[in-house]
Amino acid sequence: MSDVAKSIQKWHASFKKGTDFDSWGQLVEAIDEYQILARQLQKEVQASNSHDFTEEQKSTQPQDEFKLEDLKKLEPIIRNILTYNKEFPFDVQPVPLRKILAPGEEENLEVEEEEENAAGAGSPESFPSRVPGTLLPRLPSEPGMTLLTLKIEKIGLKDAGQCIDPYMTVSVKDVNGIDLNPIQDTPVATRKEDTYIHFSVDVEIQKHLEKLPKGAAIFFEFKHYKPKKKFTSTKCFAFMEMDEIKPGPIVIELYKKPTDFKRKKLHLLTKKPLYLHLHQTLHKD
Repeated sequence: MSDVAKSIQKWHASFKKGTDFDSWGQLVEAIDEYQILARQLQKEVQASNSHDFTEEQKSTQPQDEFKLEDLKKLEPIIRNILTYNKEFPFDVQPVPLRKILAPGEEENLEVEEEEENAAGAGSPESFPSRVPGTLLPRLPSEPGMTLLTLKIEKIGLKDAGQCIDPYMTVSVKDVNGIDLNPIQDTPVATRKEDTYIHFSVDVEIQKHLEKLPKGAAIFFEFKHYKPKKKFTSTKCFAFMEMDEIKPGPIVIELYKKPTDFKRKKLHLLTKKPLYLHLHQTLHKD
């Protein structure tokens, strides 16, 4: 990965953490992340020898008060900034925005699950790849506290080979379905093989296990792009409860959409032995 790409990844991570904290009312933490982002951007501008920015644009002093909803509009700009540059080691062109539906929203579009058959779906190479995931680094260790790394190894699906740009959204919810952590997206799966889609990616849970409330659960939503409808849809989901957290491999069942974060009305996706395969690593200082 180039130095510029690494910088952009850091900017986006700081921005996402800041707006997440802002959304949760954690204003001190949000300000810290915004200040980190401002310093990163200022350093990049000062290091640049180009005349792409005016002195007014280079200024990091706020001119007016920003609202959270205005800040969130900046995310796709920060995420895609500088990505179309022929001087890169490779040509990375801007990614067209795709509609990503909220849980259950696709149900209202009367989309049939089996519409994407082999003849109509096309190959993954026929469509632009989505942007990289939004995975976050591991938290700093604390004495007596435990951190969890979840490796998403693979998911079993009967139509695995037909899923376009598949990825996972990972979230931690309380018993009422309220977010306890920033939501993270994995990059697109690495490969497909028979009835499996392989991810082989680590997800760092963004809270020490001892700080998670009783009844919390970790959710995994499998998402893929539907070219005929031009939106990204949730195909199925799985979840892990706190008593399932232990070192080593684990397989968990897949449930039909829409995602039920309260775990009240669960319906298995299939009777076939197809699961989400994970590996858990616990880190304790």
